[in-house]
Amino acid sequence: MSVLLLLVALSQAAAAPRDKASAVASARALLQQDRPQAAIAALAGQDASDPAVALVLGVAHYNAGNAVQAVALLRPNLARWAEGSSERREAEQVLGLALYLAGRIAEAVPWLEATRAWAGSNLEANQILGAAYIQTRQPDKAREVLARAFEVAPESAAAHLLAAQMMIRLQQEELAQAELEQAAAKDPRLPQVHFLLGQLALFRARFADALSHTRKEIELNPGNNLAWSQLGDIYVRQQKWDEAVAALQRSIWVSPFYSAPYILLGRAYMKQAQPAAAEAMLRRAVEYDPNNKQAHYLLGQVLQQAGRAEEARKELELAERLQGAAGR
Repeated sequence: MSVLLLLVALSQAAAAPRDKASAVASARALLQQDRPQAAIAALAGQDASDPAVALVLGVAHYNAGNAVQAVALLRPNLARWAEGSSERREAEQVLGLALYLAGRIAEAVPWLEATRAWAGSNLEANQILGAAYIQTRQPDKAREVLARAFEVAPESAAAHLLAAQMMIRLQQEELAQAELEQAAAKDPRLPQVHFLLGQLALFRARFADALSHTRKEIELNPGNNLAWSQLGDIYVRQQKWDEAVAALQRSIWVSPFYSAPYILLGRAYMKQAQPAAAEAMLRRAVEYDPNNKQAHYLLGQVLQQAGRAEEARKELELAERLQGAAGR
């Protein structure tokens, strides 16, 4: 090999690591600026099988919402990062989050647990691990994690309530029911427990239970506007219009900025043949929640019954558009 070719080869060999290091550093800087797509672009042309590149590229893909790509980059390289190293910890944390985001909940749990071992106070990590435990039907572990996150005793009534609230968010009503019953047994006067038990009963059309629990909640906290609104909802479903109106008016007196009681009042006033009052309530609902299709639909019905065809048509068309948007 000529001296010139040897110098070129040595120059290229020395430049390659510097180019990689520069690209990785640039990508890291872009991630700190919350620009994951730009970070991915900065690593274009780099060897994705290189652990240094794979780590940053995997993190970038996770932050860009590409969970599947993040898993594909991080999982094969785990053994190449030393146990306890900052790289291994970052890879495990992002792998757990990416698996969770990809819907592979059971696979995510071990990596989320590994992260918790060294980042036990991280609220996001605890919340996601708690959610993963719920979705894999491990309620005791979920409660323990959430209790730690909210600094309450794991076997306390408050911990059962916190777990139940997360379970309801994740549509695990059966698990939530059990947690709420334990919370009520441990502290019958803990606010919110009976409200949620009433809510679950209402979803199942068990009106007597819903009424009993909601009334208990109001006894404990008469200023709970959501409980008054729920009580009104129960009466509306039972077609007890006078009782519904009284409960819903109380909800609005406590907090006038929530659309649900106005919608329910609109329905109740319609049934009581009070169109002007129904219209006033429904217009207030639309004011607070312009994208509520039910409010627009009921308002259209009121206007139609009042013979205001053009106004009714606009409201009903808007309700239909909102329904279509919600279905997409």
